[in-house]
Amino acid sequence: MNPPDRTVRPATLDDAAAICALLNEVDLLEIGRADTELAEVRADLKHPDADLERNSWLLFDGERLVGYALLWDESGGERIDADHYVLPGELPGALHLFDLLEAQAARRAAANGARRAVVHLHLNTAPTIDLDALRERGWRTVRRYHVLARALSTAADPLPEPPPGVTLRPCLAEEDRRIAHALLQESMTDHFDFTARTYEQWLDDTDGARADWSLVWVAHVEGIGDAAVLRTHDDRPSMGWISNIAVLSKARRRGLGGHLLRHAFGHYAALGRDRIGLGVDTDNSSGAPGLYARHGMGVDYAVDTWELIRRA
Repeated sequence: MNPPDRTVRPATLDDAAAICALLNEVDLLEIGRADTELAEVRADLKHPDADLERNSWLLFDGERLVGYALLWDESGGERIDADHYVLPGELPGALHLFDLLEAQAARRAAANGARRAVVHLHLNTAPTIDLDALRERGWRTVRRYHVLARALSTAADPLPEPPPGVTLRPCLAEEDRRIAHALLQESMTDHFDFTARTYEQWLDDTDGARADWSLVWVAHVEGIGDAAVLRTHDDRPSMGWISNIAVLSKARRRGLGGHLLRHAFGHYAALGRDRIGLGVDTDNSSGAPGLYARHGMGVDYAVDTWELIRRA
């Protein structure tokens, strides 16, 4: 049953602008700036596996959108991912959205043949929802990520010379995009929350149809071959964004990660950006947090992964 004076319905692609406005209102409250792009919201809603009728919910106070939740299932097994956004003062509605998404997550896991649903949700460490109410439902934090940022300037951040034997090429050709995908899949297998994806699934997940592939590079290492990938995008309002820096294990400890990071700095400074950011798992065992700190990146804000386990 809906909370008093609130209505709930599934989302449609036509709701993208209203959802984007809600997410930016939440952004302002949580991180002090609006940082969600309409294209990002549309990509989620039009994903081939979205099934909005069953896996999305909009919470309204009259005509005003005050809450939004979305489920997606990339694992084909027990792992189900969720988004949940709600404005302050909407606890009954927030809990109702949790009722709906938790029940659907259990159904999705059961349909996948799993005995349980392991639901993951990313929340700012100071979110607009009541964390005590979340804990009472059985949710717990299992991981923390830092969003790091750094100032850029053309004077301080020229494009670096590559290490000896290393060349970079942008992924303008379909063949190179497939190579970038394969490198990411191989190098990130051991990362927390990694889910193997086919090339076509990866393109859907990353909105590859509208991606600027000149901002994705493959690194070739003499004697090894294609060994690393740098994936970035330039559509965030507040900063350029590094989505992935991935280096194959056999090519590590050669300074490739640092070079790719400096390449991103130099390229985005040349584009006129004055700030760049990325997200990093604080428990990352590859040494990435230390690498980013040595290159002047500092914590902008933090995000926790919350987990709920329910019988399917």
